[in-house]
Amino acid sequence: MTHRLPHILLASVALLTALALPYGAGAQVAPPQDPAADFRTASRCITCHNNLKTAKGEDVSIGMEWRAGVMANSARDPYWQGSVRRETIDHPESSAIIQTECASCHMPLQSLEDKEQGHPTEVFKRLPLRPDHADDAAAADGVSCTVCHQIQSAGLGTPADYSGNLTVAPAGTHPFPEDPDRITKVHVVSSGYAPIQSDHIRQASLCGSCHTLYTPTRGPDGKQIGQLPEQMPYLEWLQSDYRDKQTCQQCHMPVVDGPVAVSSLLGQPRDGVHRHGFLGSNFLMEAMLDAHRDELGVTAQSAELAAAAARTTAFLQSQTARVALDAVHVSGSEISFAVRVENLTGHKLPTAYPSRRAWLHVVVAAADGHVLFESGKLNPDGSIAGNANDADATRYSPHYTRITAADQVEIFEPILGDSQGHVTTGLLSATQYLKDNRILPTGFDKKTAPADIAVHGGAADDAGFTAGSSTTQYAVATGGAAGPFHVSVELVYQPVGYRWAHNLGTYAADEPKRFVQYYEQAAAHSALVLAHGEITSGAGK
Repeated sequence: MTHRLPHILLASVALLTALALPYGAGAQVAPPQDPAADFRTASRCITCHNNLKTAKGEDVSIGMEWRAGVMANSARDPYWQGSVRRETIDHPESSAIIQTECASCHMPLQSLEDKEQGHPTEVFKRLPLRPDHADDAAAADGVSCTVCHQIQSAGLGTPADYSGNLTVAPAGTHPFPEDPDRITKVHVVSSGYAPIQSDHIRQASLCGSCHTLYTPTRGPDGKQIGQLPEQMPYLEWLQSDYRDKQTCQQCHMPVVDGPVAVSSLLGQPRDGVHRHGFLGSNFLMEAMLDAHRDELGVTAQSAELAAAAARTTAFLQSQTARVALDAVHVSGSEISFAVRVENLTGHKLPTAYPSRRAWLHVVVAAADGHVLFESGKLNPDGSIAGNANDADATRYSPHYTRITAADQVEIFEPILGDSQGHVTTGLLSATQYLKDNRILPTGFDKKTAPADIAVHGGAADDAGFTAGSSTTQYAVATGGAAGPFHVSVELVYQPVGYRWAHNLGTYAADEPKRFVQYYEQAAAHSALVLAHGEITSGAGK
């Protein structure tokens, strides 16, 4: 018998991991007894798949990297918990359905066990998670090993498997062919299934099962009145030219430099082993997990979480974007220039969960250092100076082709609208995109792109917004100041925008209010500079 994972609601992670180990050397809790009969927790993998080192002595242990990332902590994610609670308050008649759908990707082991037993998954009855308690082990294990390594190839990359509706074989059925070697015997005893090389584990379509997420829009009575294409990285990738040159795994699971064994028991060093930190973009969540580790039941140590955040930061700042300043010209009392942002990823930038945004922070200074113009400054509370949506939840800033004032900011973001066309951050209330000017990947034709990944708002007609890049024109009054003028630009990225956090603050429940508190504490460090450019130009008076 096979399992079908049901539709998922608030997936911020892919259902892709590999032999992950949450209780590695130096862990602060002992592995609990495993309550999951079919899908065993990652503690079963601890003995063999840690203490892995390269010839240069670098620790590339699968479990140590996994447990510090958002995959392992998907059920502990305080933003996910707060967002799910918000949706159940907005749609109380659908609370059981919402929790079950959300759990299918953030608590997949528990979800599958509950589904097998014929009852919904009650997320909030399992919080706070206690990783050292047997009853919580499956729920706390996040996106774990024995689910992902039993994903079957049938249906991958097709609409039938989108929204997490992929086929997973139960561990007890030993779905993979067995061979008589010792490794297979050990693996079957520990995990419940036999390992065998499977090409589909390296294919982008496997990631696409969860990274193509449609969310049902619910009306006042709980009935579905529409559908939102909430997260579309896989379809964006298919629309790009990356589909012919680089898969998700090749980017987000980089290959270890040199041969290494994947098991400390009977393992032989080999080339081509992929790391399992699952590089992504949510450095903010990794910092929150560390800052609130006791309250959230985090098992990874602070040093591991810090290392994970450092890897995420380095990844974002080296492989996501480039910025260039062009056509700088001084004429009379005005300096004009163009800012071009190049997307280096195989999907929109930013992509996936719609809380993410990037924007241009532009500063023009006179020869004496006096700032003449600044657009896109990050405020200490995590808001963007001049952004209409941060100031007023009912409004939003448009896509700009030309900026002439400090309160105009080029923000690359999705803005959701409800059935009445009102701005919303409620996923189950949203039916459409009022704005989507996230920077396109190379090869993406915005004129022929399917509706679910279309460009919305002013960028759709902007000749400077095209495959692989976006160019914004600036014209700044110098006010009689002396040149030469120094122009600097930063592309700034924020995983959770101000509105997406503070809109939770109106809900009288522990999880939303807790996340707002976490956000306020981290707000000044909630954004990261992805790329930078500068130039000095113009003659003095």
